[in-house]
Amino acid sequence: MIKALLSLLAAPHPEPLTTDDAELALAALLVRLARADNHFDDAERIRIDRILAARRGLSFDKAEALRQRAEAVEAEAPDTVRFTRALKDKIAHDDRIGVIEAMWDVALADGTREAEEDALIRLAANLLGINDRDSALARQRVQARRG
Repeated sequence: MIKALLSLLAAPHPEPLTTDDAELALAALLVRLARADNHFDDAERIRIDRILAARRGLSFDKAEALRQRAEAVEAEAPDTVRFTRALKDKIAHDDRIGVIEAMWDVALADGTREAEEDALIRLAANLLGINDRDSALARQRVQARRG
């Protein structure tokens, strides 16, 4: 599955992803975001696991296994553009806003905003067709949930 996804992402014109591949691509995008500031800690891992579990109704163990596969994909994936292009082609606009919200959730998991994470979210939002206003609203929703 990992090799197949990497092959799809590396292709000049990748084929549309299956739902499972899209979730793996999303998980890899969240891992890439968590690693953006060169500090990938347990709070971020747990946050990614919870997001994945909630999105797909997975058990915590299955979400953790998905995240671990995503770590391998992210480490070998060519670039962020491929993840976002693959996701944009597979999921509806409203769910793409959910992707940005998930990214903000991971970025804020450690309690701080880092410039590298902000930059990656801006890039991903743009590539997913999400405007700055909707991204800011997604961030505000995440911050409101955190109290």
